[in-house]
Amino acid sequence: MDLQIEHISDTARWVAVYRAMESERPDAHFRDPFARRLAGERGEAIVRSLRWGRQTAWAMIVRTKVLDDLILRVIARDCVDLVLNLAAGLDARPYRLDLPSHVRWVEVDLPGILEYKAVQLADEHPRCKLDRIATDLTDTVARRALFARLGAEARRVLVVTEGLLAYLDREQVASLATDLHATPSFATWLTEIASPRVLKLMQRRFGKQLGRGGAPMKFGPLEGAEFFRPYGWAPIQAVSMLEEARRLGREMPLAWFWRATTVTARQRAEWRRASLILELGRT
Repeated sequence: MDLQIEHISDTARWVAVYRAMESERPDAHFRDPFARRLAGERGEAIVRSLRWGRQTAWAMIVRTKVLDDLILRVIARDCVDLVLNLAAGLDARPYRLDLPSHVRWVEVDLPGILEYKAVQLADEHPRCKLDRIATDLTDTVARRALFARLGAEARRVLVVTEGLLAYLDREQVASLATDLHATPSFATWLTEIASPRVLKLMQRRFGKQLGRGGAPMKFGPLEGAEFFRPYGWAPIQAVSMLEEARRLGREMPLAWFWRATTVTARQRAEWRRASLILELGRT
């Protein structure tokens, strides 16, 4: 089997392995009974072939848990009637989260990954209304048409972009943020960002493999959460992945060393902002 990442969709299989790893622990913070099936042998092989494959699991596990909690909280708090999951990949939240049955969940991604997912989950039943729409999110015309249509079909929309922005450049993220804000019913946006320092680390570790698959990591804004403000989105909260990892007992290797050498207030602030889960609201 060719173990190289051949396409950006392969990253979804890669991340599904991490969800399976957590789900199979006796002290798991979430259970995704579909993750191992969705990852498949190719996902397992990709993780085995990456030098830092298993050591990176903590970040995806923490991200999954934080977003699970935020999604449920925002749906209940804001009476959300549509969740728009952009670049949904192999996420199985409509099947595993305790979602209100009236909520409509829309998954958007490339045709190949959605078709594969539909086959793998054909015999399973989602907890809410589920639609899958094949769209290339880098196609601005198609994206705007999709947003306008879905925005008109819902009263209050929660947008989720998990594992998407890192693969876009600044101009593409700005354009996406602008288009999301142009739809009035798109009320809240959950996403994540890395600092420039973390972006460089990930580029060093996985840059060659992701580059060969046409999915280089590009986005790590120096402004942090403030990047989104000029495009109509203000941070409601920013959850530090590193702090949550410590709280959940899922820290990265040598986290104790980084904490021990982070002694000034500036260093501690930089540490906290290294990787963030953001809840953004319309300005």
